[in-house]
Amino acid sequence: MVTRTAVINDPVGIHARPAAQFVQAVMGSGCTVTIAKEGGDPAPAGSILSIMALGIQQGDTVEITVEGDNAESVADSLIETLLAAD
Repeated sequence: MVTRTAVINDPVGIHARPAAQFVQAVMGSGCTVTIAKEGGDPAPAGSILSIMALGIQQGDTVEITVEGDNAESVADSLIETLLAAD
């Protein structure tokens, strides 16, 4: 299991488009991934509705946890995907 954190810089937070891109990356990874706001409960990262329900805003710190083959590289790639939407 691998955990990564990132601060969301996009002025509107994680909205539909970046959430959809992130979900596609998660689904393509073949790993089990969760996402949570710092201090919050984790949500399945393969569900756009679960991600949107977190209400992630600019300045929020998010934590992703990845389990499966190549978890280190998958986690790094997923963080890049999240931050690319900024």
